[in-house]
Amino acid sequence: MLLFSTILEINKTLTKDAFIKLVIKWNQDSPHANNVIQNINWHGEYNVRYGSDDLWLAIEEYRKENIISVRYEKKEEDGAVWDTDYVMNFDQMKMAIRLDRSYTEDAYETNPRFSTPHFITLLIRGGYLKDDEDLPVLRDITLIDEENLELAFNVINGKSHHRLPVVFVSKTCTNENPVDVQLLASKLKGVAHVLVQKNIQTNTKLRTKCNEKNEYFGAIGIYYPTKAISYRRYLYKSLDVFDKILLEKVVRSVIQYGNAQMIDTLYTWQGVDNALLRDRLASNYHERIAAEKARQLAEAETAKLNDTLDEEERRIHKKAVEDAKDEANKLLASFDAEMQKLQHQVEELAHSNEVLQYENQGLKAKLDAREEMPVLYMGDEYEFYPGEIKDLLLETLTEAMKKITPKSRRADVVMDIINNNDYQKLSIIKAEEVRGY
Repeated sequence: MLLFSTILEINKTLTKDAFIKLVIKWNQDSPHANNVIQNINWHGEYNVRYGSDDLWLAIEEYRKENIISVRYEKKEEDGAVWDTDYVMNFDQMKMAIRLDRSYTEDAYETNPRFSTPHFITLLIRGGYLKDDEDLPVLRDITLIDEENLELAFNVINGKSHHRLPVVFVSKTCTNENPVDVQLLASKLKGVAHVLVQKNIQTNTKLRTKCNEKNEYFGAIGIYYPTKAISYRRYLYKSLDVFDKILLEKVVRSVIQYGNAQMIDTLYTWQGVDNALLRDRLASNYHERIAAEKARQLAEAETAKLNDTLDEEERRIHKKAVEDAKDEANKLLASFDAEMQKLQHQVEELAHSNEVLQYENQGLKAKLDAREEMPVLYMGDEYEFYPGEIKDLLLETLTEAMKKITPKSRRADVVMDIINNNDYQKLSIIKAEEVRGY
């Protein structure tokens, strides 16, 4: 299951060696000891693998396209497999970063506290990320005040042309931030810009210049680069813990947008691996054909010359031909070994595809297990505990049944919804728990 995906434009200061060293630093400096691969001693190789079967880091170079591809994989005790991929195209100076988790039963659910990989912070600190038009790519906020209001005007009015989404955070009516904006910027580093209104006093100008399309009084807007998804708006509510809920909802929306973008296969580990495999198979095929022809030619020459040479010349020629045949046979044997190795890689890739198919089937089964067409869609309200909104609706319908004429069409429809949505009476249980205290 794809958890995170982004493509970043990179400055030319990032060389191949610097890229690989940065990836190794990312792993070796991890605060989680069980994620660190021991005994990594890199000496400039571009095709190498470190670690064990359950924890490894591999580097591959695809010279034909000037690409370096890196995969870090960790297998958990519960069977889940985590893959982190960094694919850098040095011709286009773009880098793809992807985080993937293999299929598990809870694959449909995502971690609401998810944030972007720490490797992006290393890129930012190294000054390797290219500016996005008039905005640098940071893990910090950009304050909007009287001096740079034009920036907000252009974003909200759809006149800017940024590669990444832009998040605009307005001040609440009490001139405070609706969420922890520094934490928001940190979680969205490398995938979105975070613009924060510095003072509520700019409200009038913003509303005038933006024809009242701007966010205000704590609302947060997400402005996407594509016309297909113009923007999303989240309203602020002055309630306890609501700021954390609002922050995570904004983060989730931006991450999901990045994951939904189509990317070239050569910006994925598997795509680069497949390309290398195809090129090697094609090269081996032509070399094998040439070696086979050389062996056949040597045998034909031997038969032709045997009748025209004396005994000593035949002996010398026979030795030369046998040496040539031995060399050809060695080449063919090495080709066979290489073909077996490539076939093994094909089987591994086929297994990877099979795992993805199982994951898709599992997700599809979970979706199919739900209603084919939802009766209602979620609004902007947030749940204070899991299942709250659904439970309140079912409680309301259950109460309404007391006033509906029995055996009527309305009674049948309402009761059918109640019976098929696992009404657990959570709100009643919560109320009793509160009274118990």
